[in-house]
Amino acid sequence: MRPDAVARRRKTGHRTARENIADLVDEGSFHEYGAFQVAARRNRSTMEELIDRTPADGLIAGLAHINGDTFADEHSRAMVMSYDYTVLAGTQGFNNHHKKDRMFALTAEMKLPLVIFAEGGGGRPGDTDKFFSADLHIPAFSLFAKLSGLVPMVGITTGRCFAGNAVLLGCCDVVIATEGSNIGMGGPAMVEGGGLGVYTPDEVGPMDVQTASGVVDIAVKDEAEAVAVAKKYLSYFQGATSDWTTRDQRWLRRAIPENRLRVYEVREVIETLADEDSVLEIRKDFGQCMITSFARIEGRPIGIVANNPKHLGGAIDSPAADKAARFLQLCDAYDIPVLFLVDTPGNMVGPEYEKTALVRHCCRVFVIGANMSVPFFTVSLRKSYGLGAQGMAGGSFHAPYFSVAWPTAEFGGMGLEGAVKLGYRNELAAIEDTAERLRVYEEKVAAMYDQGKALSAATNFEIDNVIDPADTRDWLLAGLRASPPPKSRDGKKHSWIDTW
Repeated sequence: MRPDAVARRRKTGHRTARENIADLVDEGSFHEYGAFQVAARRNRSTMEELIDRTPADGLIAGLAHINGDTFADEHSRAMVMSYDYTVLAGTQGFNNHHKKDRMFALTAEMKLPLVIFAEGGGGRPGDTDKFFSADLHIPAFSLFAKLSGLVPMVGITTGRCFAGNAVLLGCCDVVIATEGSNIGMGGPAMVEGGGLGVYTPDEVGPMDVQTASGVVDIAVKDEAEAVAVAKKYLSYFQGATSDWTTRDQRWLRRAIPENRLRVYEVREVIETLADEDSVLEIRKDFGQCMITSFARIEGRPIGIVANNPKHLGGAIDSPAADKAARFLQLCDAYDIPVLFLVDTPGNMVGPEYEKTALVRHCCRVFVIGANMSVPFFTVSLRKSYGLGAQGMAGGSFHAPYFSVAWPTAEFGGMGLEGAVKLGYRNELAAIEDTAERLRVYEEKVAAMYDQGKALSAATNFEIDNVIDPADTRDWLLAGLRASPPPKSRDGKKHSWIDTW
């Protein structure tokens, strides 16, 4: 039990690595590899000391089942690995590198989802049993990176996660981190060694930085919540469930305010549409004018991409485009259908935003969306303007399996007020009377709204239908049931999933 080491973990409010694994996996299902391994320090420590101080060389790894109470054995299998911070600060030693190599190779061969607890300080300089210059030829990071797109990869961290440990974390499909975590490509020693200043560990990559920057996908309170979230995340890639409930869909009829200028919470729309307690939002604090979530519809996994009118009015900036594009890659790689919920005035514009390479970032949504092979569906809630709206439909409102609108939806090539100002600039300028100019302007705006309302768009067959919001789930189920099953594949659908 190593009571002194356990006591140190309790003092910082953390669980042990084995406690986290026990909480994650189905009871009795964990089969450990390399349990008797010790650090490569036989030249400086006795075997008794190594057994006591470096069990498993600080890396616990093995096969297990996760969510086996819901999914069959073939869908609940997983590879589970955890660095042990009580062993030399969770560093990557010579022997545990060999263990990683073997486990990553087995993960690829068996095509197992992988969950890794990555807390630790990176490379370990104190191993003595092998002479080497830099050891940069080791295959672990190459083997791990090649798992991208082959199997779901879940990274969890708490406390400090630096250097090599942070690379493993950052290669994962999803990064889950607890309060008080610090994540960095280099820890304080490396920063100081590079002549970049002296910092405490808490100053390098704290959570408020890493959630806003998009490094952390899901922030949680503690390790217990991290494990619960990891199990929920993994479940979307394990298949459909038969046990589900739903909210009263009639609430959706009043979800969008009658006053088109009033803001609303689109997360409430998502929570109502989806099965109860099935929504898991990804990268909440990054790219906030876009919302990306996994959810279920009658037990079927689905990815949801929604504009957020509470941030920049739902206009799509570079971080939001990156967030959506990467999420689409993730869904497509693992055959999860996608629902777009549209309420956007378009892509963000202006000199300051162009400094962020906006053109390239926004185009990622088009390129990835248009080339997805999974079924996807578009529902226009309110504003569906310009290229930003088209990006939420795979580049065209006739690209999705269906494109429908709520009665509150409105369509236009750009914001309608701006369209009138630009399209009728000369005519309006020629009207000398200010009151008359305003009357003509408002008249033309009203005409454009009438032309762009959902029913008008439907009469022109620019969209497939205008529906009762309460029927949205029925439309989704019809689309999901009519969709062909994913093609069976032995290897990867895509060579990799973008880490960003």
